[in-house]
Amino acid sequence: MSRLAETIWKVGFVGVFVSAFLLPQKLPAQERVVIAIQPTLSSDEMLTKSKPLQKFLEQNLGEKTKVEIYVPTSFAAVVESLRFGHAHVAFMSAWPALLAAQLGGADIALAEVRQVLHGKEKVEAPYYFSYWVVPSNSPHQNLQSLRGKTACFPSPISTSGYVAPMGRLAELNFLQTPEGKEADPKTFFKDVIFGGGYAQCWQALKQGQVDVTIIAGDVPEKLYNEVLSSTRVLEQQGPIPSHAVVLSKELKDPLRARVVQAITKLSQPEHRDMMRSFISSLFVGFKPTTTAEHLGPLTHYLKLARLKYMERL
Repeated sequence: MSRLAETIWKVGFVGVFVSAFLLPQKLPAQERVVIAIQPTLSSDEMLTKSKPLQKFLEQNLGEKTKVEIYVPTSFAAVVESLRFGHAHVAFMSAWPALLAAQLGGADIALAEVRQVLHGKEKVEAPYYFSYWVVPSNSPHQNLQSLRGKTACFPSPISTSGYVAPMGRLAELNFLQTPEGKEADPKTFFKDVIFGGGYAQCWQALKQGQVDVTIIAGDVPEKLYNEVLSSTRVLEQQGPIPSHAVVLSKELKDPLRARVVQAITKLSQPEHRDMMRSFISSLFVGFKPTTTAEHLGPLTHYLKLARLKYMERL
C-alpha cells in the first residue's frame, strides 16, 4: 500500500469511528445537500461567513431541499467526507480534489475562475502559472546552474509552489526519481527550506538566505509585482488548476443537476463579494469542466515527480 493510500485509509478509519460525533449523519440526498468547505479560517468564522451562501442555495434549490454547510478540520477530512457520503459537494483545492476523484469516485463539475496574473497580464481564468525567480543581480541565468544551491518552497503540499516546480525539474531531467520513490529536491539543491508561504520565501530570498524561490500568479497582486520587479524569472510551470467544485458519487440526478445549476449562478457579479469573503479573495465565477480537463496538468506533474499527498493532522 502506498504512503498516500495508507494515510487516507488511516484518516478514513478515524473518520468512520468518530463520524457519529463530528460529521453530518448520512441522509438521503433528496432531503438535504451537505456542502464541505476546505478550511482556510477557523471553523466558526467560516460557518458565519457561509450563511449567505447557505441561504442563496436553499432559495435556488427549492423549499424541499435543506442545505447544510460543513467545515472539516483538514484537507484529508474533506476527501473523507465525500468518500463516505457525509458531504455531497465540496469546495476544494486541486490536489485534494484529485484525491477525492481517485479514492472516492468524486467528480469535478465546476472550476473556479479567478483574477490571476499570467506573466504581467491580469486575466480571469481557471488556471495560472508559477515561476522560479532569482535576485536581479544573481549570476544564475538558468535552473541548471542552481544545482548545489539553496531553494525555498512555500509548502510541500502546495500545487503551484512545490508539485508543479518539482514536476518541471523532473521534466527538464534535473531530477532523477527511482521507481516507487518520490522526487527529492535535495538530489538537485544542496539545501531546501519550506517557508510556510510565498511571502516568507520572498523574504528569505531578499535576505540572501536562499538562491532561488517560487512565486505564483494567484498571490496578492502587490506581492506578485514586488517580487517580479526585483527578480529575474528563470523558468515557469503550468497551467496550474484553480480550486474546484467537487461532487460526491452519492449525489444523483435530478438533484445533482440542480445543485450544479444553483452554484453556477454564484458567477453573477452581485454574488462576487460574498464568495470572496470566505472562498477566495480572487473569486470571479465558475466554469463547467471535468476531472480530466481541469486536473490534467496536475496529474502530469504528479506523475513526473511521483509525489504523495501527506498532511499533518
